[in-house]
Amino acid sequence: MDVNQTKQEHLLALKVMRLTKPTLFTNLPVTCEERDLPGDLFGQLMRQDPSTIKGAETLMLGEMLTLPQNFGNIFLGETFSSYISVHNDSTQIVKEILVKADLQTSSQRLNLSASNSAVAELKPECCIDDVIHHEVKEIGTHILVCAVSYTTQLGEKLYFRKFFKFQVNMLVILLLPTPALQTDEVFLEAQIQNITTSPMFMEKVSLEPTIMYNVTELNTVASGDDGESTFGKMSYLQPMDTRQYLYCLKPKAEYAEKAGVIKGVTMIGKLDIVWRTNLGEKGRLQTSQLQRMAPGYGDIRLSLEIIPDTVNLEEPFDIVCKITNCSERTMDLVVEMCNTRSIHWCGISGRQLGKLSPGGSLLVPLTIFSSVQGLQSISGLRLTDTFLKRTYEYDDIAQVCVICPKTT
Repeated sequence: MDVNQTKQEHLLALKVMRLTKPTLFTNLPVTCEERDLPGDLFGQLMRQDPSTIKGAETLMLGEMLTLPQNFGNIFLGETFSSYISVHNDSTQIVKEILVKADLQTSSQRLNLSASNSAVAELKPECCIDDVIHHEVKEIGTHILVCAVSYTTQLGEKLYFRKFFKFQVNMLVILLLPTPALQTDEVFLEAQIQNITTSPMFMEKVSLEPTIMYNVTELNTVASGDDGESTFGKMSYLQPMDTRQYLYCLKPKAEYAEKAGVIKGVTMIGKLDIVWRTNLGEKGRLQTSQLQRMAPGYGDIRLSLEIIPDTVNLEEPFDIVCKITNCSERTMDLVVEMCNTRSIHWCGISGRQLGKLSPGGSLLVPLTIFSSVQGLQSISGLRLTDTFLKRTYEYDDIAQVCVICPKTT
């Protein structure tokens, strides 16, 4: 904390101290082997040291608390608390004392004073105390401006102020929203890094979706009736460690049916993070509305409604395609099926699907089989609008795992 001292001598003295919780005392153990010259001397000294833990004297962490020796670090989302004291160092009574505390950020100036009324008088060796609190919502340089005005016994009005500068850092959060292929699903990955110097307990990391989406957390592993967190039972984040959270957003049924509505949606939700530091100090950070790139369906949207996860090699399986008219005109559609190196279509190619009105959709069952093992992409569908003689080709519609069945 940087303090700009005023050169003029005043009857009042201003002191400002940040209020933080104490930390556990750490000592530096000095040990040696018993065959060395000091023998057990160092061990006896550590056992007699009142700051060490009995039976664990060689641990650096003691059982005593120590008061903060410096201003410390402030991170975005934490609550900044400060104690302000104005003391009368003179031998005369001071009148009409007004203490004002403002916090200046890069974008605004906030008044943190609990009361804006003046104190009638302050006798010698007496003081005026105040505690201010502020939830930090901006990163960068912050300046606490403390101003004191008063009137002497001779009626002279005096004024002085002090500036306390500090930096606000933040947890590193990288957000990577990516849409799934040919679907309205959005997978959001949040990378959170603890850039503090102490462990951090992640109390809550959740995604609050917008009204059009439902969210599924993909941070648990199915185990019996209850899911187990992928991060283990103790959700601690060590200094400089990074943790990845994954979420899947799907549009609600009433919006998914309206292709034109979901097509223009870019807002997907807010990320809410709550953590606690050494002695339970709470911090919270909520992002602004996250955005994704609006999907470009074109005039026709093709998606898969039913598809198996795993199929057998060279055995036909059924899929169901959903075709939606995203344009503002009626279409007369023809479906063509083109074989690829691994995917082979069963049935008649070039059959009529009929007319499809704007915003309408239809389900088309199809049968295919794969001649190659492994993860295969379903490709080779072609739709033609006979009214405009316009063709739409669809590749990499979805993926399916092809396995070879065991022979008996």
